[in-house]
Amino acid sequence: MVRFVFIALLVPALAAFAAPLPSKRAFSFALQSYDQFQISDGVAGNAEAEANAVFVTPFPADLTTVDATSLDNLGTMREAAESAETDDFDPQIAAATGADAAALQVGKIKNKVLKLTGEVQQIKIKIAQAAAAGSSTSDLETSLATEQTKLTTNIALDVKSKGAASKGVA
Repeated sequence: MVRFVFIALLVPALAAFAAPLPSKRAFSFALQSYDQFQISDGVAGNAEAEANAVFVTPFPADLTTVDATSLDNLGTMREAAESAETDDFDPQIAAATGADAAALQVGKIKNKVLKLTGEVQQIKIKIAQAAAAGSSTSDLETSLATEQTKLTTNIALDVKSKGAASKGVA
């Protein structure tokens, strides 16, 4: 009887160890058009939180689970923000005057925070995935430091303009 009870308890316990381990689920980040995720309209002072809501908060803590399509989507969206800066903000600022020019300049800074937040997040994902694969991350770490410095500078500019009108180009 004792053997039967022992075996009856042992078999399910061993079966639990034989069960496959849950695999990491790949994270997916949907591609959006610039006008869907731009943060330049409104007021200055909160660009960091707004950019994080677009490019950081949606991602899991474990960046190794981000799939290649999501990484590409992140890059495409970051590039759209960069294009808005050079193709739209710069010429519109040059053509504007007074309060309109000032609001566009504030919007451009918010857009830079958005663009750089996307860039930093993209590099962090690449670092996590390279490290998980056992690859060197030194070049990526250097890029991260450079982009993080730019981001910190632009966040400070946004905070300095807190409450100022901000105008987007989307």
